[in-house]
Formats: sequence, C-alpha cells, structure tokens
Amino acid sequence: MAKLMKGLDTKLIHAGEPEQRIGGAVTLPIFQSSTYEYSGQTSYHDLRYIRLNNTPNHLALHTKLAMLENADAALVAGSGMAAISAALLTVVGGGGHLLAQDCLYGGTHDLLTQEFPSIGIEVDFIDADDPPSWREMIRSHTKAIYVEAISNPLVQVGDLRAACEFASEHGLLSLIDNTFASPVNFRPSEIGFDLSLHSATKYLNGHTDIVAGAVIGRGELIGEITRKLNHFGGALDPHACFLLQRGLKTLGVRVRHQNESALRIARFLEQHPRVTRVNYPGLESHPNHLRACELFDGFGGVLSFELQGEARAADRFIANVTIPICAPSLGGVETLITRPATTSHLGMTAEDRARAGIRDGLVRLSVGLETSDDLIEDFEIALRATYD
Repeated sequence: MAKLMKGLDTKLIHAGEPEQRIGGAVTLPIFQSSTYEYSGQTSYHDLRYIRLNNTPNHLALHTKLAMLENADAALVAGSGMAAISAALLTVVGGGGHLLAQDCLYGGTHDLLTQEFPSIGIEVDFIDADDPPSWREMIRSHTKAIYVEAISNPLVQVGDLRAACEFASEHGLLSLIDNTFASPVNFRPSEIGFDLSLHSATKYLNGHTDIVAGAVIGRGELIGEITRKLNHFGGALDPHACFLLQRGLKTLGVRVRHQNESALRIARFLEQHPRVTRVNYPGLESHPNHLRACELFDGFGGVLSFELQGEARAADRFIANVTIPICAPSLGGVETLITRPATTSHLGMTAEDRARAGIRDGLVRLSVGLETSDDLIEDFEIALRATYD
C-alpha cells in the first residue's frame, strides 16, 4: 500500500525514499559510485553516471523536491548558480531576450550583465511592482520573465501573480528564485510559475555545510535543463545529496521557527530610535505586506535594515554583536549578518547597487535557530555600544 503523504512535513520525511529499504537502512545510504552497470539504455542522458545527476541519491532528491512544491519534476545541481545558469541558458539561450527583476541576488545580476551579453542574450530589468510597465519592454525575441519570491537583499515581494499572468499572455516562460521563501512558505507552481529555482545551500539544506542548487517545475522543461546541465557538468556529489536530503527532513520545523523569530526581531528593530529602516514583509509597514500575506504561509528568516550613521555605524554594530556571525550566505541554523555591499552584492558596481536601492549601510540578517530573546538582547546591547 502506498504511503499517505498529504502534508508538507510528511513529504519532507518520506517522499523519494526507497519503497524497499536498502539492507533495512532507515536512511538512504550514500551511493559513492561514479559509474553504474549498463542496462540497455538507448539515450546518453539515461546512462547511470554521477555527472548525469541520476544516482539513487539524486533520484530520491528529485522526487522529494518535486512533491514539496507540487510540481511535475525536479533536478539538483552543483550550486545555486549552476541551477540558475542551466535553467536560463535553456530558456533564453541562442539570442533570446529576458525580462528580469531589477533587484536580484548579486551573483544572478552579474551573470545577466557580465556574461549574457557576450553570448548574445539580452536582458532588460523591470520593476516587479509595476506590471503595466513591462509591456513596453517586450520584444519579438523575448523568451522569459525572471523574478525572486522575496528579493535579495531588500526583501521585496513583487507582483508574482502578475508575472505568471504576463508570461501566459505573451507566450513567455516564468521563472522564480524561491530560495528566500522555501517550499514551506511558498510553492510557485501552485500559482502558475513554470520553473522554481533554489540555492539549496541555504534553507533546503539549512546547516551551512554544502553548496547545491535545485530546479523544480514542468516536466518537459526539467528534461531540457537536465540535458543542458549534463553537458555543462554541474553535478551534485552523492555525499552532498545525502546531506541535502538529511537537511530537508527538518526544513519545516526550522523555517517555521525562523519565520517567528525574524518577525519578532524585525518588530524590535522597527521600534528602535537608531534604526532608520527595516525591510521585512511580515511588518505591517512593509509596502508589500498585504501581498505577502496573500501569497505566503510565512515571511521567511531574512530581513535587512539601515542605521543612523550608515556604513560606519553598520560596521560598528556588526562588530558589537556576539551571537550572529559576520559571513555571507543565509538560511542556516546559525544567525548570519553581513553588509551586502561588501559580500553578496560586491560584484555589482556602486552605480548598479544604488540603482537597485542597495545602500552601502544596508545590513542583511539571516535569522538562525537561536533563542529569539537572546538575539534581541544581543542586538539591544550592540546598538547601545555602537552609539556610545
């Protein structure tokens, strides 16, 4: 009898696991074999080989990830940027044109502005909060629209439903980076997105010990991206697959705690006289709060804020906190703090950062699993020390 798997947390634990336990093992073992015996495959992409992302460890993840977002299929890759690159090159390669949100993760922005022009792919940046303006940018060779569920690092929530409707109306494909929200808070296929992308390094794994990526969505598109990734060689190592699968099993409990803790911290910071701005969609003051309430089951564990004194004060505050670790990345069990201008968005020019609204003094906080009261007290003491 097939297992009953309706709830997300049940899927996180059981989806994709072998129906017959291998040697009785409760946890899927690591298949650290690069090569598998030939069994009559007629397509190169069906041969069993690590680089083709189809070992038992890969296949278990593909099934689990697809079920988490109620999508047709999924694919893991060697990094978030490997997943993003393979997906975009599949969709808009060969002289296509892409419409992309104007505030994106720095690595994605650099890919679009520094690499794509050299291979004949054109990109125009759109205001994700202004759908009527998108029509003016449509060209005869426009292939896709690309947005982030919650933008990095300003945690904006664009008009995601409009992006899906716009793509459908104009015969485009719709892609969304769902890293910040995670499947716990948002499942893009449910509102019509063709492809959902993740840096699985972040929330999906959640333990700051691997680099991985994922593409989730329509079956035929996942098949095309798989073939592209197979040629590029962006495979995920089986041991990293094992760690990602293990991390996924606690995704629900982790993200729900981070949702709650981040909201408490955002509310504390919003009331502090030295904090000039807090960006978090769970706050009633956030311009996209009502939209986020409609779309999401939670608001995520990332927030950003600015202090009086800008970059100098931000650096002092970061030096004064004792619990958060000053480091790039996000989504792990430990709280991380950084200035995007010096880390995640350092590859962007100062002009591009200013155009996107990323000020030098902006601080990004990824809330971990520490006790919320401890983090708030730590921030209160650090803010006092910053301005003494």
